Amino acid sequence: MKKIGIKEVVAMGIGTALFVVLTNVQIPIIIVPNTGMQPRMAVLAFFAAVFGPVVGGVVGFLGHALGDAIFYSSVWWSWVFPEAVVGAVIGIFAGKFAVKEGGFTNARNIILFNISQAVANAAAWIIVAPVLDILFYKEPVNKVFAQGAVAFLLNVVIIGILGTLLLVAYSRISGKSSDLKAEE
Repeated sequence: MKKIGIKEVVAMGIGTALFVVLTNVQIPIIIVPNTGMQPRMAVLAFFAAVFGPVVGGVVGFLGHALGDAIFYSSVWWSWVFPEAVVGAVIGIFAGKFAVKEGGFTNARNIILFNISQAVANAAAWIIVAPVLDILFYKEPVNKVFAQGAVAFLLNVVIIGILGTLLLVAYSRISGKSSDLKAEE
């Protein structure tokens, strides 16, 4: 397992802060209650894809928990854990995306990223969140699976568009800067 260094700790802090700040930035979907399109998911995917599973998991977990605590005065734990799942699963494949090396601009890596984020979101929102809602809060089965399905679709779309754009832009910049060599 890769060692957690200063860059990763700083990424956790910045990613968590951005995630928290973006908690109230969302487009509500009136089809099911308490579900909306959230740009913060693209931020989570970005940090996971660049810095790996530990950073992704921490940003998802702490970002959601702190965002709930600050803006809603209580933490909805059954949705905190799925955020960590999304970040960790995307982060597991971070090395394959070649974001830091400037390789995220090719179609293969973008497709791989979007497949992995769709799988991560499916696991988190179609399985983990509804099951935890039922176990922790005794929520109605129909409601939580509807919320999970909608959250899954919305997250795949926002990460697929905004997350991909963020990663392409960062990869282009990162790839160019890694070509620099010290002069003698």
